[in-house]
Amino acid sequence: MASYEKIVVSAGLEMCQRSLTVGTWGNISCRNPETGEIYLTPSGIDYKKIKQEDIVVFNRDGKVIRGDKKPSIENQLHLKIYEAREDVNAIIHTHAVYSGAFAITGEKIPPVSEDFVQIVGDSVRCADYALPGTKELALNAVKALGDRKAVLLLNHGTVCVGEDMDEAFKVCDVVEKTARLYIYSRFIGEPRLIPDDDIKAMQEFVKNSYGQDK
Repeated sequence: MASYEKIVVSAGLEMCQRSLTVGTWGNISCRNPETGEIYLTPSGIDYKKIKQEDIVVFNRDGKVIRGDKKPSIENQLHLKIYEAREDVNAIIHTHAVYSGAFAITGEKIPPVSEDFVQIVGDSVRCADYALPGTKELALNAVKALGDRKAVLLLNHGTVCVGEDMDEAFKVCDVVEKTARLYIYSRFIGEPRLIPDDDIKAMQEFVKNSYGQDK
């Protein structure tokens, strides 16, 4: 099994390859569910240049225990999400284009596609504005995230979460695809939203029946 440091380094490269950010913006973390240790990208280093030893490691109390680099400015965002969500072990904060358009307007991404409601939730909501890197931003994000898999940061970007890094990237893909589809559909006509009862039915299906092991 790859080390958690390697998982974060590889995820940074993948985020760039998927055009989910530019430059050094955005940040990534994962959590070891057994020890509670949190592995976070450093601040302001090109993802192509980040090495495993650059990853900053926090203990379950939010104190740095390994790494000599300055952690991402959004370390509070990651720590507060992990504190609130035991089911989350990976977080990807992107500066993606289509979901970013919703973050700029403060408009939520509505339930318009079945994979979106099955994987992400009934919507992706926008957190109240706060300056980057602040505890206020972190708390606003946790509140707007709720039990969903993604949240928008007003005038900032998108945060996607998962039980592991693979799921977090799947959420990134579905959120970005749905945002793009919704924007395009509004040029054609009035988008149809999936009713609440159908959302619940599809979520129950994925939870209890979908796949080979259920």
